[in-house]
Amino acid sequence: MFNWAKQQLANVAGTQEPIYGPSAIRSVAEEAKSTKYTELARDDLKWQRMDSTNVETETFYLTSDNGHVAMAQVIYSNVAGIRVTAQFNVKIFSSDPAKPHLWCSTPLNNISFSEDNASFYADDCALEFSEDGTYYTIKSHNDERAVVNLKITRQAPGFQAGKTGKTLFGTDLAHPWGSMRHAFWPRCAATGTITTKEGEIDFTGKALYIYAIQGMKPHHAAARWNFANFQGPTFSAVMMEFTTPPSYGETLVNVGGVVKSDGIIIAGCDNEAKHLQAKQDSENDWPEPSEVRFFWKGTTKDGKDVEAVIEGPLGERTDRVDVMAEVPGFVKKIVAGAAGTKPYIYQYAPKVTLKVKIGDEVTTEEGQLFSEATFIVE
Repeated sequence: MFNWAKQQLANVAGTQEPIYGPSAIRSVAEEAKSTKYTELARDDLKWQRMDSTNVETETFYLTSDNGHVAMAQVIYSNVAGIRVTAQFNVKIFSSDPAKPHLWCSTPLNNISFSEDNASFYADDCALEFSEDGTYYTIKSHNDERAVVNLKITRQAPGFQAGKTGKTLFGTDLAHPWGSMRHAFWPRCAATGTITTKEGEIDFTGKALYIYAIQGMKPHHAAARWNFANFQGPTFSAVMMEFTTPPSYGETLVNVGGVVKSDGIIIAGCDNEAKHLQAKQDSENDWPEPSEVRFFWKGTTKDGKDVEAVIEGPLGERTDRVDVMAEVPGFVKKIVAGAAGTKPYIYQYAPKVTLKVKIGDEVTTEEGQLFSEATFIVE
């Protein structure tokens, strides 16, 4: 009971959590031992609109045929059941080192949802999920610097790890006090535009869509993240890995998969992200990665062993994001009370080679990687 009370205080005040240890987390990898992954149905991607503290996001990572890399995202957040807010974020990475990236983050007003909680609406913003569950339309003109008109159509099946996709947190896991869940459409077709002050940018190309819900304070759930999104001519690969703070035993949870347009090759939790080389960032002392290895492992539906790997230098970082300088005010308030919290995101967008071995057959494919290394809590 005392632990529960301390947890409630931490939820509201942003204080540091006590050390519960690894017994207070059940990774989705436990589910994945018996069910590697589940293909997504339309209901799996509905907004949950939880009453307790949580952050819910729908994020679209865009890789255009003409070389542009961008992100569009809706964040829906609830702080301790007291305050509900939403934000629309757009980031377009500049391919010209002399020009800054375009970052627009706009608070949303008059938030509403469709009757079935599949679509999201606010003033000058609509994120609509099709009735047949195969595409999203994203329309926003709440910031004249980035007017969004996109359609994202699923090309390969979506998945979540295990049966539910959920990692649970709490000393009584039958009644968890927190959760983390990711669901992926790894390979999508993108059409449409984002119009900036410099003109219209055509985002015809490929996209990755991720639905995520963190049913607790973000810095309580994860201390570090690794993320990889590979888009090639025939393959797409995604990986999302987080490591919990010491309060949950520095437990590592990794979810990912490799797909082609005709289906999922492998998906689940048997993946690994490694920083092979890193250099100390003089501004914040985080070990900024310079060379990485993303490794996926699994078995196809017809029983063939699969290994896939991306390995090599990341090149110059595309951006370093000081999260506390850029996040919406409500997230700042959640995190500000936690000692040792100094979140930074390192972003990279190199051209890389994905090597896939299915049975005895090896295929290599050049493609675009978008990768993030996030450090939150020491």
